Amino acid sequence: MAVFDDLAAFAAVVRAKSFTRAAAQIGVTQSALSQTVRSLEQRLDLKLLNRTTRSVAPTEAGEQLFRTVEPRLQEIEAELTALGNLRGRPVGTVRITATEHAVRSIIWPRLLPWLPKYPEIKIEISSDNRFVDIVAERFDIGIRLGGDVAKNMIAFRIAPDMRMVVVGSPAYFERNPPPQTPSDLSEHDCIGLRLPTYGGLLPWEFKYGERISSIHVDGRLVFNRSDLMAEAAIAGNGLAWLPADMVREHIDAGRLLTTLNDWEITFPGYHLYYASRRSSSALSLVVDALRLPQS
Repeated sequence: MAVFDDLAAFAAVVRAKSFTRAAAQIGVTQSALSQTVRSLEQRLDLKLLNRTTRSVAPTEAGEQLFRTVEPRLQEIEAELTALGNLRGRPVGTVRITATEHAVRSIIWPRLLPWLPKYPEIKIEISSDNRFVDIVAERFDIGIRLGGDVAKNMIAFRIAPDMRMVVVGSPAYFERNPPPQTPSDLSEHDCIGLRLPTYGGLLPWEFKYGERISSIHVDGRLVFNRSDLMAEAAIAGNGLAWLPADMVREHIDAGRLLTTLNDWEITFPGYHLYYASRRSSSALSLVVDALRLPQS
């Protein structure tokens, strides 16, 4: 079993391209994971990974080993899940990657009442705004906006379309006249969102009639979480471009005001997707729990 664990640990590092991320995914310390891989290298008398302060990449031998063991590890995991299902109760771990907005607004509210029914199903939720290859990173389920769903996946909608709004606090608008068109945003302090896999700041998108425009904004504050953007806007630190449902409560309470209403854009709602080859009773139950409720 020790050899299996060592190979699984090595494969996790190759997939994550990082000891830190791999350690977090499999629930061990970074130092323990590093020692496990080092022991495997010593046992094989081969260098499997090239390590730098910024990245980890397999050597030629490591790449060959990974290509050999990765499909077998997946087969073993699938067989273990199938054996567990013979006990008559659904078991297993289901790993989900989604944006933090999707986790707060959809996943957690739907799974919370569902969890007590299936105590032997483990759920791991990774709240991440980057675009994730769920197969490479061994997630069972991905949840992203409809236009961002990976190809060759089983996918279906789990949320209505998402309307975006530009909001600011009453105090901010007392100091600054509201923009009349998206181009006026260049004169405003805009709170930016940086996505890990996007590189620069996420542009704000608008629609007027059939015309769609993309505006690159600037400001003193940049976050990688939209909930912090909302908090900063409420505190009067600038304008934020956010999903309407995220800030509806603050708009209704008067803590935030909308602007550029005639230019609002709507995106296809969140979709759930998973690889067709992955199937287990636990996965099927989680997928059903996350489906769009029937009206």
